[in-house]
Amino acid sequence: MSTTEYLGWFKSSYSGSEGDNCIEVALDAEAVHVRDSKDLDRDSFAVAPGAWAAFAAHVSGA
Repeated sequence: MSTTEYLGWFKSSYSGSEGDNCIEVALDAEAVHVRDSKDLDRDSFAVAPGAWAAFAAHVSGA
């Protein structure tokens, strides 16, 4: 069992139901976990919440 299976993974509301390329994220107290929604057998990775916030702000143009 993966150590991240207990996390509540979710996709963006912009992700369609067509199997689009997308990532899933899961939050815990210490990190934001990221994985490929099309290949769940691959390992996920984690980043600090501040780094994720900076990334999200950058890609959203904020």
